[in-house]
Amino acid sequence: MTQLTLAKPEHLDTLTRLVADFHAEMEIAQSDDARTAALLPLLEGSPHGAIYLAGPARAPVGYVVLTFGWTNQLGGMDGFIAEIYIRPGVRSRGIGSEILTALPAQLAGFGLKAVHLEVDRDQPQTQRLYEKMGFKPRDRYTLMTRML
Repeated sequence: MTQLTLAKPEHLDTLTRLVADFHAEMEIAQSDDARTAALLPLLEGSPHGAIYLAGPARAPVGYVVLTFGWTNQLGGMDGFIAEIYIRPGVRSRGIGSEILTALPAQLAGFGLKAVHLEVDRDQPQTQRLYEKMGFKPRDRYTLMTRML
C-alpha cells in the first residue's frame, strides 16, 4: 500500500518540484512565487485544505492537494481533490488506485461526507480509473467556474 504523509513546511522544496512537473505536463502556467504562495498555507495547517505526499516522505512519487468545503445537499463537509499527480516513471503500477482507496477512507474518518474531483474530458483512461474507484458524474450537475 502506498504511504500517504501529511505534507508540512519542511516538504516545500520537494513538493514545489513535483507540482512544477505536474503543471508543466498539464500546461498550467504558474510562476514559482505563485506556486509557493498557493502551497505554503496548506503546509502550515490552513483549515482550507491539506496536501499529502505519496510514497516515502523523503522521496515521494506523487502528491494529492485536497481542499475542504461545505455542502448542505450532502450533509456536511466535503473535500475536493484539486490535484493528484504521480511521477510518469511509476505510473500504471496501481499507486493512483491505492491513493484513491486510502484517502477517502481516511477522510470519512474525519467526518467528510463526499470527495469530488474533476477530470480532463480528453483523458478517458483517467476517467475510467476514477470511475473504477467509485467516482461518478453527479446527475444534473456540471462543474462551472468564474475566475475572480
